Amino acid sequence: MSEHDHSSLLPTDPNGATGKLACWLADFRLEQASAAARERAKVLTLDGIACAIVGAQLPWSQTAVEIVRKTEGKGDRTIVGWGETTSAPGAALLNGTFIQGFELDDFHPLGPLHSASLVLPALWAAAQGERRVTGRQFLEAAMAGYEVGPRVGMALHGVQMLSRGWHSGAVFGTHAAAAAVGKLLGLDASRFEDALGLAGTQSAGLMAAQYEAMCKRMHHGFSARNGMYAAMLAAGGYSGIKRVFERDYGGFLSTFGEGHNPDASQITNGLGERWEVERIVIKPYAAMGGIHSPLDALFDVDAQRKLRADEISRIEVDVAHGVYHHGWWVPQRPFTPIGAQMNIGYALAVAVLDGAALVPQFAPSRIDSDDVWALLPRIEVRHDPEFDAGGRRGNFRVRLAVTFTDGQRIEANRQASRAIETPQSSEQVAEKYRALTFGLIDPQRQAAIENMTRNLEALDDVREWLALLAAPVKSPFA
Repeated sequence: MSEHDHSSLLPTDPNGATGKLACWLADFRLEQASAAARERAKVLTLDGIACAIVGAQLPWSQTAVEIVRKTEGKGDRTIVGWGETTSAPGAALLNGTFIQGFELDDFHPLGPLHSASLVLPALWAAAQGERRVTGRQFLEAAMAGYEVGPRVGMALHGVQMLSRGWHSGAVFGTHAAAAAVGKLLGLDASRFEDALGLAGTQSAGLMAAQYEAMCKRMHHGFSARNGMYAAMLAAGGYSGIKRVFERDYGGFLSTFGEGHNPDASQITNGLGERWEVERIVIKPYAAMGGIHSPLDALFDVDAQRKLRADEISRIEVDVAHGVYHHGWWVPQRPFTPIGAQMNIGYALAVAVLDGAALVPQFAPSRIDSDDVWALLPRIEVRHDPEFDAGGRRGNFRVRLAVTFTDGQRIEANRQASRAIETPQSSEQVAEKYRALTFGLIDPQRQAAIENMTRNLEALDDVREWLALLAAPVKSPFA
């Protein structure tokens, strides 16, 4: 970690967790990151764009746009996929809602949050101000955000937040957005301390939103908006909570981690040496991250014997505490897309029937199909306490067994999902982008967005890039 050069602009305690992070953010330069980390940041950004294009015209997104534009007005900041504009806070909220709109976006397995839906909307809104922002500046700022969010999450022991009923990413996502926008605005370490404090006091998110509410889609959008506000307020001289991570009373870690031994050292451990962006997972399925291991285990069984619903008498699934509480309850009709995408049983049932778990499998018409509901009662999901004893390594462990009507039983065990164990290559992420956006935008625009994003450092003005994102897109349900 480099020593901060501006002694008059130091945070109140440069040696505390907040101060060290603030100093690193102020001093960070893009060239300090490894080539692999920079490349991963660019394809993570491309994946976020794909998710935004898919999410922009979904029914709940359309409802959000109508309401937010009535409240925020027309403004001058891009609403992705609409050909419309609104205020900077409104745009950050909506674009974050789009990226998180269909559970296709990234997640960090140890500090569970969806980084692109936090960082990109905040930066897109902030970058359309009066001054020109280059692609290099944008990428540098995005990397700052991609690094900070997971670290704050790990300080709260990540998946524990889900077990306790918090929507984890919404709780520590404000810091990711604040770090990114603060970097774009060129905050010094003292102002970064204020931005982090302002971000922490705006953290929130209840996981009960996963059952049927539209607002789960919007949680990371709220955090993108709030983090952007935190950085902009700090840049203007509005002070925030000092030493927000260290405060014993009313501090971020002491309050959200009360009784759970938060570890502030995780925020700066390996900072500038280990790049968290390289550990962010790109999703292959349109379901919450904890369901990916069960889906992979199911397809492992399918590779041994082709799964046919009428030949299955029982599917048993054992998972760790966080995934169980986040991903299992007995589903009942009517079932919403958000509930289906968070429910282990539904995801496995539709995957047996369709051999996939992507956009079509979670469309409203598919969710209400009788064949899915005929198979669901044969799926049993359990919590295995032994998996919890493995600590973080056990978070995504799964044991899945399929018993067939002829008596055969096939079991598959996984320590984690394939996407965690073997991160997708840049080309595989690009293939996901092309597949998701196929038919939603024309091929020329699709190629131009990919090329510009994968060569972001060469871009002279990000407004050219945003113009490609702004034009209307089609709905995947059309």
